[in-house]
Amino acid sequence: MDKFRIHGGRPLEGEIAVSGSKNSALPALAACLLTEQPVKLNRIPPVRDIATMQKLLQYAGARVESKDGVVTVCAEKLARPEAPYDLVKTMRASSLVLGPLVARTGRARVSMPGGCAIGARPINLHVSALEQLGAQIKQSHGYVKAEAPHGLKGTMVQFDRITVTGTEDLLMAAVLAQGRTMIQNAAREPEVQDLAALLTKMGARIEGAGTSTIQVEGVSKLHGTEHTIIADRIEAGTFLIAGAMTRGDLVISHCVPEHLDALASKMRQAGADVSTLRPDAVRVRVKRRLEAADITTEEYPGFATDLQAQYMAMMTLAGGISFITETIFENRFMHALELARMGANIRLEGRQAIVAGVEELTGAEVIASDLRASASLVLAGLVGRGETLVDRVYHIDRGYEKIEEKLARAGARIERVN
Repeated sequence: MDKFRIHGGRPLEGEIAVSGSKNSALPALAACLLTEQPVKLNRIPPVRDIATMQKLLQYAGARVESKDGVVTVCAEKLARPEAPYDLVKTMRASSLVLGPLVARTGRARVSMPGGCAIGARPINLHVSALEQLGAQIKQSHGYVKAEAPHGLKGTMVQFDRITVTGTEDLLMAAVLAQGRTMIQNAAREPEVQDLAALLTKMGARIEGAGTSTIQVEGVSKLHGTEHTIIADRIEAGTFLIAGAMTRGDLVISHCVPEHLDALASKMRQAGADVSTLRPDAVRVRVKRRLEAADITTEEYPGFATDLQAQYMAMMTLAGGISFITETIFENRFMHALELARMGANIRLEGRQAIVAGVEELTGAEVIASDLRASASLVLAGLVGRGETLVDRVYHIDRGYEKIEEKLARAGARIERVN
């Protein structure tokens, strides 16, 4: 099992290029199931979750070609509209194929989502939304079975709470439903907007993506197209925090600066110099100790839950006491205990972590529990005195493309060992 060996103490300098967004690429790949014509997707990051999704598409009957970040999917025939447990047990995004499969073929059988151990990821919001479109759904033995032999019909759907994958799943189902669908309390994330842009290129009629109300006028058929995935804002944010933690001078390129506004605002409050260098690049510079700054995770455009663990790692060294409140997932502080092994002073009280900054962290052997927790431990290792060994880095491989190589090119002493 691979590990990362890290020797901390070096400031990061130079430039790190951001890959395409995993969280945008996954629904884009699922959307390829909606047409029998080829769809070409550029800037697909070669991470584990993407490989799993490609295997899932192939299992359903699609042809998938992948080379140098370009993936072409042709779902001309879908003989098996299913997502079996053995294929998707390591990936929480399996539910994304539920909507497109039932919309395209009239039936779907999808395993309940797996992936990170960071609390419940209920599929009930997806299920309820699809039922309102006319799908008949049963849940048993860990699977969701949906049938709509006469097709889906547009209606008004209001989510009880904001759900990104639920919005994406319903959006993909609605584009082939008869009539108009109105999605209320929709997620506004850039990844939702990117999916809507792809679907529109395929012939869908969508208005309001990026707002809390999305309207879809169903069409009878979609066609093939070509689309380039947006930059990964979580990867960009992770590197932005890495530059600040190591008191470096780092440029994060090939990103979308406005997608980082919530993080950049908090980092400036903590004392980091964060500036937009170019339309596709952000620079971070830190020369002194950062100060504590509280955060509360929220849906976009608020502070992203996927950056909470990395931000906590930064706050372990900040002067003063910071309060980190997690509102999205109920069990997303598993990294706190591992950070404590490195000398961090963190107290957990329900959905809030109270972090008292220390003068230094020390290297230790730590274990990653989920994708973003593993990133926080890597960041802590970059500043920890001595050697840090991060175990179970297969978690980080689910969402980051060769993170150790990118960090090493910026001056980090990090290597992958087996």
